[in-house]
Amino acid sequence: MGGDYAPRETTFGAVEALAECTSEDTLVLLGDRDAILPLLAEKGVSADRFQIVHAPEVIEMADNPTKAISQKPQSSIALGFSMLKSGELDAFSSAGNTGAMMVGAMFTVKVIPGIIRPTISSILPKEDGTNGLILDVGVNADCKPEVLYQFGLLGSLFSKHVYHIPNPRVGLMNIGEEEEKGNLLMKETHQLMKGSRDFNFIGNVEGRDLFNLKSDVIVCDGFTGNVILKEAESFYTLLKKRGVQDPYFERFNYESYGGTPILGINSTVLIGHGISNARTIKNMILLSRDIAHVKLSGKIAAALNKETIVQ
Repeated sequence: MGGDYAPRETTFGAVEALAECTSEDTLVLLGDRDAILPLLAEKGVSADRFQIVHAPEVIEMADNPTKAISQKPQSSIALGFSMLKSGELDAFSSAGNTGAMMVGAMFTVKVIPGIIRPTISSILPKEDGTNGLILDVGVNADCKPEVLYQFGLLGSLFSKHVYHIPNPRVGLMNIGEEEEKGNLLMKETHQLMKGSRDFNFIGNVEGRDLFNLKSDVIVCDGFTGNVILKEAESFYTLLKKRGVQDPYFERFNYESYGGTPILGINSTVLIGHGISNARTIKNMILLSRDIAHVKLSGKIAAALNKETIVQ
């Protein structure tokens, strides 16, 4: 029931995702059953193809994230986290209230022991057709060096297990390649990452390296990452307005990726854009399935048990 165009686009997205799922996958729709059933009928799809959990309450975008889950226990977000915690779900995705999704993730399935702060990432379309990763992109505006170090580990594990990059190259976003460049945070973080045995740190990268092949993962604080993300989105919008048609730039369309996982929690949770359409929802569902299949949260927890991890 989350998103500007729910439940229509979310239901249609689930129908599209179903076509690409195997018989071993079960899609669970959480929402108003009376609203969902006519939409499935409109698509000519039997309701028996899904597991439908009736959720009569809706957490609106303007609701207070901290209070919403407890005040609306029969909402799709509250029920989703409850099912995730009990093991009835392997992954949970929503284009609804982002704050409520973060609160649910932090206080229901909880943070992996040893993680200082969970993070969210975004795709960086590379010029050779592959995908890079940047994190954080908005959750953690102020960070300490230890937090950025863990972002490097989280991004490396995500790229390795989800994008199948054998030894991801991790770069630190800075204003110059030299290790003495940058503000105090970047200088201290560089020294921390420099001797890392937890991931393949290649040093500082600059803004011009976002989309080239220098790195696979770029680490930055959420303030910087969000500015970069919004600039890329606005540039894509500007190109579309000017009628520029190019396969590479089309990869900047958020619809192609669906949503972003919250990295550092004990399960698989994805947050989608509030304006998500059916294509976006489909891709978010498929990504959540892929992350759940590789058991990414378990691999992160295992990595954090190493003595070398900064905590």
